[in-house]
Amino acid sequence: MGKIVIDAEGEVFGRLCSFAAKQALEGNDIIILNCEKSIISGNKNGIIEKYRIARSRGGHSGKGPKHSKIVHHLMKKSIRGMLPDFRWGEGRDAFKRIMCYEGIPKEFEKEKPIKLKTNKPNRYIQLKEVADVL
Repeated sequence: MGKIVIDAEGEVFGRLCSFAAKQALEGNDIIILNCEKSIISGNKNGIIEKYRIARSRGGHSGKGPKHSKIVHHLMKKSIRGMLPDFRWGEGRDAFKRIMCYEGIPKEFEKEKPIKLKTNKPNRYIQLKEVADVL
């Protein structure tokens, strides 16, 4: 199919993840740039506390589930949660078609990324800020 390059700067995190999951299921290759600049809407302290609680639950005997501090891993894990079953079948194939990057790598500097048409909320926090606090 086709290749879709998305600039995540100023985009709402959940809407971006759901759009990427849907497009990957349709067979498109998804490349998300500037993951650290995507925003999560809501109360800043509430969002940080939610991620801090999720990170503190390391599972029993260190087996998991583990939550990463790396920004593009947070993005990819959220997209993974929106796929039907990422372990096998069409979910696994779709998950392989998704690439997330912090910043803009050299091979994608000449690409023209698309922007989603979403309104910026009044209260939000950038994904980088969440990852820094964890």
